[in-house]
Amino acid sequence: MEKLTITTRFCETDALGHINNTSYFIYLEEARIKFFHQLGYGMNLQDWNFILASTKCDFLSQGYFNQKLVISSYISKIGSKSFQLEHDITCEETNVLIAKANAIIVYFNFKEQRSENIPDLFRTQLENHLQDKS
Repeated sequence: MEKLTITTRFCETDALGHINNTSYFIYLEEARIKFFHQLGYGMNLQDWNFILASTKCDFLSQGYFNQKLVISSYISKIGSKSFQLEHDITCEETNVLIAKANAIIVYFNFKEQRSENIPDLFRTQLENHLQDKS
């Protein structure tokens, strides 16, 4: 499981004083980038084989300005051409679960504009981060 800590900024809140729902998707993108980086994939667009097919976020508790959020990321499912990345967002101070999210990521050949089977080496890397959804 990979972890990323984010301190929320004032501009990420809304008129109600809590973190705006759209801000969470920015946090999730940052967590995905860090996850790929930990697997050895930088942001070299000439060697990028992933496309985001779907993402969703369930908001369970409110988050606020200047709160430290911990995003824990792990794999819950691996298919032949795609995998599912899960994210739990918790308050660092209280450990309260703020949101749960996931993303379906497809292994994609941009030159051919089609999905491809996940290579064995990458599948092994994903399996090292595989956890049951709880």
